[in-house]
Amino acid sequence: MSIFVSILGLGLLILIHEAGHFFVARSVGMNPRKFYLGFPPALVKTRRNGIEYGIGAIPLGGYVKIPGMHRPAAGDLDVHFGRALAEQPSLTSDVEELRRRLASADYGDAGAAVANLAGKVESAELSIAARSTAERGLTELDDALGPDAYWRARTWKRVAVIFAGPGANLVLAVGLFAALFMAGGGRATSIVDNVVPETPAAAAGLQTGDEIIAIGGRTVDADEIAETISGSDGGELTLIVERDGDRMALRPVRPEETDGAYRLGFVLRGEGLGPVDSTWQALRVTGLVTKEIGASLGRLVTGDGRDEISSPVGIVQGSSQAVDQGTTNYLWVLGLISLSLALLNLLPLLPLDGGHIMFSLIEGIRGKAVAREVYERVSAIGIAVVLLLFFIGLSNDIGRLGN
Repeated sequence: MSIFVSILGLGLLILIHEAGHFFVARSVGMNPRKFYLGFPPALVKTRRNGIEYGIGAIPLGGYVKIPGMHRPAAGDLDVHFGRALAEQPSLTSDVEELRRRLASADYGDAGAAVANLAGKVESAELSIAARSTAERGLTELDDALGPDAYWRARTWKRVAVIFAGPGANLVLAVGLFAALFMAGGGRATSIVDNVVPETPAAAAGLQTGDEIIAIGGRTVDADEIAETISGSDGGELTLIVERDGDRMALRPVRPEETDGAYRLGFVLRGEGLGPVDSTWQALRVTGLVTKEIGASLGRLVTGDGRDEISSPVGIVQGSSQAVDQGTTNYLWVLGLISLSLALLNLLPLLPLDGGHIMFSLIEGIRGKAVAREVYERVSAIGIAVVLLLFFIGLSNDIGRLGN
């Protein structure tokens, strides 16, 4: 059940990301063609105001199609109509006419050429596969040549639409952190809020509601508890707690090293903060995590941060463990994943959002489009980097699961 909840949470974060793109695109006049819960193929779909809404067969995240993400190029025709030309050479003259107009950036007349070619394709005798590919190509070209195409929009509109995806994840993370600080994630108390099963704390007999008075024979305040346990270096500790008005010593146990620190396996209850303090603390945590993620990426460049990378397998594993530790822990982890998703998508690599933002700004400064060949080469490099990170993370996760 915990794995299902963690997968559902990851899908929700992706859906929120895509919803950011969708709603901002609509607000600036780029009418998205599709918006799906899950990924196509569609199980159920309907069309309203020119937008196809549907539920995809792959139940993870969401999908939004913005028209004309790239300026149409003559080379696109080989992909779209290669099979149809092989079956019906009579289409060659119409395809070549469209090719000439795209090559000369005659986009106004290219629209008429697309309409003319569409009529020829409709009447041609083609196999199902060739017709499907050609019709999909005609739709792509028609969208790319339309007035609401992404590549035609002003720079600030393109940047706004692309940033809206990571921005939605960023806003969700800050909102979750603020809500958790208001709900009790602020100042720590000495009262145990949750005991993780199969940990030293559970073995010692610690229970929810116990108030920790002393550790290892030394009286501790709330803000000293974690530091005292971590500073034991795994040595045996005895906890003295107050339970139902009585003080008692629990069975001695040794902390276990987890994530670089010694822990017993319990969570302290927190006192809620006010809205202003909660928002400030949420922003502070966001800044700290952002700094740490940036540092980890820097360590990766030097070869020292390889073991810090995780794939979706590790993310699901970690979040499912957080589910087992309680709703509060899971929401903290979900907020951290949302923040990580926002920051990683802002890396200046195509096909990530940060790469699209970078190229939009470059085109805005230059006053003219970047050549398609440059896009393709940079995209190839970006995809290679993303795949490399994925496989490193996957190998790390497999190693952790094996251990």
